Amino acid sequence: MNTDDLTPEEAARWALRAGLPLADERRAAVAVTAAHIQSVVATLREIDFGDTAPAAVFTAGQEHADAAV
Repeated sequence: MNTDDLTPEEAARWALRAGLPLADERRAAVAVTAAHIQSVVATLREIDFGDTAPAAVFTAGQEHADAAV
């Protein structure tokens, strides 16, 4: 779903499709919020994690202190 030009009416239609009836006075705010969320998600998708291991292999508390900082 592209939210760049999401109108309040389209926001209401998408909400209803998801089973969430949307009151008229909330449509504009929901459209703006959806656009903001989409922009944040787009930014996160651009991050290059490279050789970053998945979270499942991370074990907290096993960092070795190194005096040579």
